[in-house]
Amino acid sequence: MFKIGDYVTRNSYSNDILFVIVNIVDDIAYLKGVDVRLYADSNLEDLVLTKIDLKETQNINDRNEALKMKDMLNLDRNEYFYLPGRIMQIDSDNFYLKRCIDFYKELHLEAYGVRLDEDNFEKEVVSCLKEYKPDILVITGHDSFKKNKDKNKIDSYQNSLNFVKTVLKAREYERNQDKLIIIAGACQSFYEDLIKAGANFASSPKRINIHALDPAIIASAVALSPKNKEIDLISLLSKTHYGSDGMGGIITNGVMYVGYPR
Repeated sequence: MFKIGDYVTRNSYSNDILFVIVNIVDDIAYLKGVDVRLYADSNLEDLVLTKIDLKETQNINDRNEALKMKDMLNLDRNEYFYLPGRIMQIDSDNFYLKRCIDFYKELHLEAYGVRLDEDNFEKEVVSCLKEYKPDILVITGHDSFKKNKDKNKIDSYQNSLNFVKTVLKAREYERNQDKLIIIAGACQSFYEDLIKAGANFASSPKRINIHALDPAIIASAVALSPKNKEIDLISLLSKTHYGSDGMGGIITNGVMYVGYPR
């Protein structure tokens, strides 16, 4: 009945998250979230097949997100010209990485994507920074908080230690948090340690799953905000899918140069 590539939801979770089947072994389906950065498994009997034109629906939703971002920033393009910040995103998952890069392109931002496994992030981040010289670094992929563990211990998380080490290494390269904006973390990541390591923004304050585009929404807003202006932190976080439960950070200036006349 089910095959790899099918889009499904789970009855036992009130069909709340859309997944794609990435593997089937015996009667167990291995799933990846379409909008949420989440891996899961399920008995086949618990799944419901969803028949939608996912690619078109996703493209429309992501374009709408980009339009909302443009409306929020409200740039005066009649009198002024703008030089937005450059973004580099390191991600362990090509599917989510491409989606974020397409989102940046929709906003006409210069952005570069690097696909690496999480345990290679720390080793490669400085060479990537030297190559692309970004104003904004996004570090994301997959993470999770292990059940019945202490949320204040780094070993209670699948990949938070890799993210923390990568932030620390990036801060060795550029210590100034205004010159290199860092956005780090994935679903259920150890938010407090990521901020302490030097991230400007991180997930996940309430240890919840985050949307695939949430780090990209933060990065785009920073890239398109003037250098001499503080970002409205609370307003920005409210633009992400799960608000301050999913993403948090420190008050930060934008990185965009504004010029006149156009």
